[in-house]
Amino acid sequence: MIVADLSPAEFRHKLRKSGLRIRVGPIAAEIRSPFHIVESAIGLHYGAHELVGRDEFADFHVSVEAPPGLRRWLKPQAIFCFDGDPPFKPLDATQAFAVLEWGLNWCVASHCHQYLVIHAAVIERRGRALILPAPPGSGKSTLCAALVARGWRLLSDELTLVDVASGCIVPLPRPISLKNQSIASISEFWRGSIMSPVIHETLKGSVTHVQPPVESVRCAAEMARPGWIAIPRYRQSHRTELVALSKAAAFMQLVDNAFNYGVHGQRGFEVLADVTAASECFEFTYGGALDEAVEAFDALAARS
Repeated sequence: MIVADLSPAEFRHKLRKSGLRIRVGPIAAEIRSPFHIVESAIGLHYGAHELVGRDEFADFHVSVEAPPGLRRWLKPQAIFCFDGDPPFKPLDATQAFAVLEWGLNWCVASHCHQYLVIHAAVIERRGRALILPAPPGSGKSTLCAALVARGWRLLSDELTLVDVASGCIVPLPRPISLKNQSIASISEFWRGSIMSPVIHETLKGSVTHVQPPVESVRCAAEMARPGWIAIPRYRQSHRTELVALSKAAAFMQLVDNAFNYGVHGQRGFEVLADVTAASECFEFTYGGALDEAVEAFDALAARS
C-alpha cells in the first residue's frame, strides 16, 4: 500500500494524530505535523512511497510542529523535532515542508552509520551510478534534475548512501530540492516536472521541491554499482566542459564531502577507495546550458 492509496481523511488523521509511516529507500520514517503546507507537500511528493505498518520498526520519529507560546499566533513558526526534541531553531511557518526535508537530511546524515553517507547527488543509468559530490551552490541538484528529466533514474539529489559491505549505492529517492535561479531553469527544461509552491526568503533563498519520478520510487530497492564520479562546478556563461580527473583527486573529494567517513575508520577508507577505483572520474563545468550538460553525460554513459 502506498501513500496515495489512503483516503484524504485517513491521510490527515495519520499525519496529524497517529503518525504517517513512510518508507524511503531503506529508511522508515514516522512523520507528524498539523501544518496544511506539510500535508499538501507530502501528498504531492510522497504519494508513490510505500506505507510502513504499525508493527514494523521506524528508524526515525519526527514532527514539524508550532512552537508553544504567543509566537504561534503573532508570527507563526515551524520547528523540527526528532524523538520529541528540537535539534534546530524554529523557522517561519511558510517553510514547514522545507524544515521537514532539511530535518530528514540531518537524520540520515547523522544517524545512518550502517552506510557511508556522502553529500552528493546520485543518479543511475544502465545499472551504474553517477556520483556528483560538491558543496552547496555547485549546481549538483540542478544537474541531477536535468538528468532525471531526460531518463536517468533518481537515487538521491542530496545524500549518497554507500553500502559498506558491497560498495554499491543505495537509493534514497525523495523530492529534488531546487534553489533560486535553478527553479526557473528546471521549470523551463523539464516541462512535465511537478513542483511545490516556491518559498521565498529562506536561509537558502527561494526554495522549491520537485516530485521524484514514480519509477525511481518503485525501484528504490535496486542498488547501483559505482560508475562515474563528476565534480560539478557551475560558472555563469561558462562553456560545458567534462575533463578527466585523477582518481586521487576524486577520492579526496569524496572524503571531503562524506559526513561519517571518520566513523567507519579504516573500512571507510577502503570503501571510498573501492568506489573511486570502480569509477571514471571527471571535473564538470557548465554555465547553465542543460541540454549540453545532459548530452555530455549521455555520451559518457553510452561509450561506457
